Amino acid sequence: MTALLADQPVAMNDRPILAIENLCVDALTPEGARRVINDVSLSVAPGETLCIAGESGSGKSVTALSAMRLLPATSLRIASGTIRLDGRDLARLSERAMRDVRGGEIAMIFQEPMTSLNPVMSIGAQLCEAIRQHQAAEGASVRARAMAMLDVVHISEPARRLQQYPHELSGGMRQRVMIAMALSCRPKLLLADEPTTALDVTVQAQILSLMRELKREFGTAIILITHDMGVVAQMADRVAVMQHGRLVESGPVRTIFRNPSQPYTRELLAAVPRLGALAGTAAPPRITSTPPVESPAGAGPILFVRDLEVSYGKPSGLFRRVREQAAAVKDVSFEIQPGQTLGLVGESGSGKSTTGKAVLGLVPFSGEVSIGGEPIQGLGARAMRPVRRKAQMIFQDPYASLDPRMTVGAAIAEPMVIHSLATPAERKDRVAELLRRVGLSPDLATRYPHEFSGGQRQRICIARALSLRPSLIVADESVAALDVSVRGRVLDLMLELQETLGLAYLFISHDMAVVERMSHHVAVMRHGRIVEAGPRNAIFTSPREDYTRDLIAAVPIPDPAAYR
Repeated sequence: MTALLADQPVAMNDRPILAIENLCVDALTPEGARRVINDVSLSVAPGETLCIAGESGSGKSVTALSAMRLLPATSLRIASGTIRLDGRDLARLSERAMRDVRGGEIAMIFQEPMTSLNPVMSIGAQLCEAIRQHQAAEGASVRARAMAMLDVVHISEPARRLQQYPHELSGGMRQRVMIAMALSCRPKLLLADEPTTALDVTVQAQILSLMRELKREFGTAIILITHDMGVVAQMADRVAVMQHGRLVESGPVRTIFRNPSQPYTRELLAAVPRLGALAGTAAPPRITSTPPVESPAGAGPILFVRDLEVSYGKPSGLFRRVREQAAAVKDVSFEIQPGQTLGLVGESGSGKSTTGKAVLGLVPFSGEVSIGGEPIQGLGARAMRPVRRKAQMIFQDPYASLDPRMTVGAAIAEPMVIHSLATPAERKDRVAELLRRVGLSPDLATRYPHEFSGGQRQRICIARALSLRPSLIVADESVAALDVSVRGRVLDLMLELQETLGLAYLFISHDMAVVERMSHHVAVMRHGRIVEAGPRNAIFTSPREDYTRDLIAAVPIPDPAAYR
């Protein structure tokens, strides 16, 4: 990797590579300027990793974008302060000079790779463009370096990936392309904004290891923005905690974890689900004092799956007209009892989401699937409508799940309209009841999705899923993108709803600590098959498969001492 990333190691010194002093940023609104970053000062030295932690809206990403001079000019502006890179004040550089700094001296990994990559350019063209811009390389050497960087970030078949476009790759693979692009230019400073949020724990471990190796060998400074305190414990030398646009606490990572001085920091650390905290227990922790809903004696499983198989066509041949069949899911069998949760875990591409869609009849499948005792294979759209009242889905991205042109009240009521349930007045009352149930005010029903935070939007999606009073909810990575404290509140909400309403969940996730907290039973998927399944306690305390052990071992531990 040395030959790929640097010609010679960077000399280590104590002088900060980046120093931000008294930074203030204003948001430009119709009512006037509103301060969103207030007097933030921080620095990072060569070979050091500074982690910036905090909830959504705390100012983490705006601070990083300020350092890159990438703030949208129509909505945000730097009001005051200095941003010095090796002594130069970036806030006073021309845009032409900043183009050489971006990528060449400071590289940034953005959280959402699909919006960061050009959809009409191949992966190879985008990688080669970045290398040519900053490395003065050309011809075959550029392409060879681009392919080598894809290999460094553990992308399979790198030669083939160079020919593909962003939409042809999974979310995890797109993120690795972004990381390869950032590392290819040998930056002095790497700004990483939630770089592993969408990645599986095993891939996350590989990427974090790669970033540590870059820092160790070449003295690259890293500013890592994350809400995962396990990642902070694993990566940070120092930690800066932000809240409401202010720096509330900073210091060495061990000090922050062992003796945080601010209540907000203590709240962040307390919200972290810790793998193994529920060892020896058979069920998730109780959230309410209400006795759980008991299923009728002799009641069968709410979801029964036997020998499920899903095959997707893949293009082949000169004109890509002949389509071969590739099995995405094969020989999958499980069942879920009323009021219980089956956690479905595995890496990207293992077939988790495809399984979740198949059991709701959203993709063609073969095998046996029954919801509430009613087989769904072969049912048409009209015949499936009554079945869909029993089972609903919560998707990973709440913003993409909600129509931006509909108020949230209309979105929650829409399933009742489709199924011709209740009068308009009754629907309005039901919407108000559901909003209260998920911890939101009924007065918010007239607002639109863009007016809510990510955690609030996910609560709205949960309310929408509950509108038909289902018995089963398929939750597909439903908390993956949420801040740790917001995630904790949403998980508590889901557990409370399960206890009070008797809901069953198929809980799909790559976060093993969250699965341990939520599940009664766990099934581990790999390459479209279930390789191990059983009670939660058995899977987490004595897994039989090496693959399961690898997944558990890759989970970041929120304790800096474990990595030092």
